[in-house]
Amino acid sequence: MIKGKKVVITGASSGIGRELALLLASEGASIVLGARRIDLLQSLAGSIRSKGGDVSILECDVTKRSEAEELVHTCVRTFGAIDVLVNNAGRGHFSSVEDTTDEMIESMFRLNVFSLWYTVRPALGYMKRRQSGHIINMASMAGKLGFPYNSGYVAAKHACVGFTHALRMELVETGIHASVVCPAGVLTDWASSTEGNPMLPFFSESGPIIKRIAEERGTQLPPIEGVVPPARIAAKIVECINNPTPEVYTHEGAEEFVRLTATDRSKAEAHQIPVVLGERTVYEKIKKGKPGT
Repeated sequence: MIKGKKVVITGASSGIGRELALLLASEGASIVLGARRIDLLQSLAGSIRSKGGDVSILECDVTKRSEAEELVHTCVRTFGAIDVLVNNAGRGHFSSVEDTTDEMIESMFRLNVFSLWYTVRPALGYMKRRQSGHIINMASMAGKLGFPYNSGYVAAKHACVGFTHALRMELVETGIHASVVCPAGVLTDWASSTEGNPMLPFFSESGPIIKRIAEERGTQLPPIEGVVPPARIAAKIVECINNPTPEVYTHEGAEEFVRLTATDRSKAEAHQIPVVLGERTVYEKIKKGKPGT
């Protein structure tokens, strides 16, 4: 079912986007890849072409409407249609609510939310003419749950989930599908490139503290699978293209914990208390170490 499909992927230069491009190309899709890091896109395109894949690349910042729209138009000009749009581009931030600047809030929403309209609007124009297509938006477990010290990202990914649900309602019985993907931890450079400060050292230092607090309190931590490779997420997205579903959960235990949160938020949050306390300890330590704080 993938062979012959024309696919656009944003944020394709690394991580999930890169793995998805490689997987789709290996199954016969024609792909347009967009990202800001053109050198990485060129390398990826070379790998795909060396194996006989059909790919076009475009240096693209999806926070700029004209560039995001051009990515969609390029797919239609190059391959004659757009069957699947994967809005994968995204970035997080690391800051408490009171330390989150206006610039961070605007940045989180420009990339993780506003860009959805920039790509989806032109894509829908083409898809509606053919009465077929699939729009897949990359959210996160942060789009379903609350996490401390990245409220701007959490709010933006909740908006991504809401956008996708609203889009689904508009597309009922049109032949066009819309899906949202909600991964937990993935082995990419996401935690190293968050705005404010990288979160990777924060996660590493807080991990043992969280485990100790959970053991002392006899609290079971959220039963969600740990960090997985990006190829896992890519495979789940391909499954969704073949068999469209409203929401895609990529980690064991994730969907069940989301259901628990929806039915009994207080009970779900009790599982997260050691996480919050452990991360608070490290965040306050980091903050005290900053000049001028």
